[in-house]
Amino acid sequence: MTTYTDEQVAHLTEGSLDWETTFRMLSMPKDHSRFEQYLKALQAKVPFKERIVLPLGPHLYIVQNAAKQWVTQCDCGHVFGDYRENWKLNAAVYVRDTEEAMTEVYPRLMAPDTQWQVYREYYCPSCGAMHDVEAPTPWYPVIHDFEPDIEAFYRDWLGLPIPEKAA
Repeated sequence: MTTYTDEQVAHLTEGSLDWETTFRMLSMPKDHSRFEQYLKALQAKVPFKERIVLPLGPHLYIVQNAAKQWVTQCDCGHVFGDYRENWKLNAAVYVRDTEEAMTEVYPRLMAPDTQWQVYREYYCPSCGAMHDVEAPTPWYPVIHDFEPDIEAFYRDWLGLPIPEKAA
């Protein structure tokens, strides 16, 4: 199995890796060290020292804080709260629920009917990074995407030690 350098994985996370290597990485089975290399590359990009346990998106992570708790955190350092809770409830939200707001995204005749669908954009209240967009009906509650089973992921999928956390 091919092993890639930390530099190649860092370029992959930045989107600056050459296409031939990217294609080879995507089409071949993952080597056992890749996730650790990926976390190392992500950790090098963020200004905080808390350990990244699991990336949730391009700028959103579950990290282990100084108290050994797992929290959802933006790459600017803003903490949204416990990883098991819906981080969106602590985000800045912009709801596109008017025709004018929708036509900022879609041409007028292609925009959804706001009686049937709205866009909810979730932003970091500290740095303004957009973390997610939902397109539910107007009355639908905030969607909790998922609650990862980090212990099973590390133990069963990666075969790595589970990051220690407070009880």
